[in-house]
Amino acid sequence: MAENILFLTGHLARARLEAVLEAMSGSFDWKVLDIGVKVAALMTEDIIMRRLPKPVAADKVMLPGRCRADLDRLGERFGVPFLRGPDELKDIPVYFGRARKAADLTKYDIQIFAEIVDASALPVDAIVNRARDYMERGANVIDLGCLPDTPFPHLEEAIAALKDKGYKVSVDSADADELTRGGKAGADFLLSLNESTLHIADQVASTPVLIPKDHGDIASLYRAMDALDAKGRAYLVDPVLDPINFGFMQSLERYAQVRRERPDAEILMGTGNLTELTDADTTGITAVLLGIASELDIRNVLVVQVSPHTRRTIEEHDLARRIMYASRADHDLPKDYSDGLLALHARRPFPQTPDEIAAAAAEVRDKNFRIEIAEDGIHVYSRDGHYVAQDAFDLFPKLGVENDGAHAFYLGAELVKAEIAFRLAKRYAQDDPLDWGVAADAPAGDKSRLKEAGHTLIAKRKREAS
Repeated sequence: MAENILFLTGHLARARLEAVLEAMSGSFDWKVLDIGVKVAALMTEDIIMRRLPKPVAADKVMLPGRCRADLDRLGERFGVPFLRGPDELKDIPVYFGRARKAADLTKYDIQIFAEIVDASALPVDAIVNRARDYMERGANVIDLGCLPDTPFPHLEEAIAALKDKGYKVSVDSADADELTRGGKAGADFLLSLNESTLHIADQVASTPVLIPKDHGDIASLYRAMDALDAKGRAYLVDPVLDPINFGFMQSLERYAQVRRERPDAEILMGTGNLTELTDADTTGITAVLLGIASELDIRNVLVVQVSPHTRRTIEEHDLARRIMYASRADHDLPKDYSDGLLALHARRPFPQTPDEIAAAAAEVRDKNFRIEIAEDGIHVYSRDGHYVAQDAFDLFPKLGVENDGAHAFYLGAELVKAEIAFRLAKRYAQDDPLDWGVAADAPAGDKSRLKEAGHTLIAKRKREAS
């Protein structure tokens, strides 16, 4: 039997909600209950407790996203699970569709090598701390970057410390002696060998990563592969990705060529020559490169995180590999799986039209300010008026809070958030933090902390005045 879901809403939204649910016919059985408020966002836990009839004839009850009622308490009271839906009812189809795909993001088939580029210049405890951070961000292998003309006397000690933590380790060096030492110390991978340095592989158990002897010389790469194939040795191959305007397209063609001519080869792609050497936000660059890796069945990427603008690139690679895996498995486009790589712009930034906001504003009968955004700008409204502007400073003189510092502080913080969201075309919801995807950590704690902080300041000021 189809699941039966009861949707709670208010007078103004009921017809639009029913239209959205009608368009989803067949997904589940549903009913809509007008709980007796005009604006759904004004619904409170107390109102639901008093007005929702018992017993509830549904498998689940869905509340509007902006209703902050305690779902567990309501579930205990009425004996059925309560869910919090999206902030905007237009997003309900996406909510249900995305929930189906979200589980797929637990899977991936691309291994992330995260390079500590200056490992030889760091003490062992700093290497271990950096490695722990990278692993928490999504790395699978810690790559120890060796610097030219910089001794690495503690290489063996660093490898031992990382292996003691259970980490896979690679050593990345152009020095044959460092590669040999790394392999003998127990490194899992060596970056990089070519046909002239294959003798190192004979001395160690590490898996070598092969590169061309001379840049772009695929023939030398194939000779190295053939030599290891004859010995039954596993290896990875890296045709080497070049920066834009310095052979980028030709280097992509080399990866495609290796995949065509050596279909069973395990390939590694280093993405740093794009992410580090292009002044552009790395979320999009990473998504495209991981899409290429997905199509070419490249199951290893070497990631560097050095420049300030690449500070989240490990998280970006981690999410991108999961999205691309799910997309390929579903034979679907890499859309609607996650918004995590949409750091600057939202796909649906303005769920409400100016007319819809105006209709809601006309029904408000209290003095609390509501803030929303639409294509025409920032909307602020209460029973005392409805104001629209594209610059937050233009709104302040109309709000009448010049002598109420706490309230002005709260409104100022919210209006700045709203203006940022409007100008970037991001989704905005009052009292919620802006969503920057994987580009920033989500703020911890209650999303309504600004509003609550403002109320606390107001109460304190009143006590002091009395």
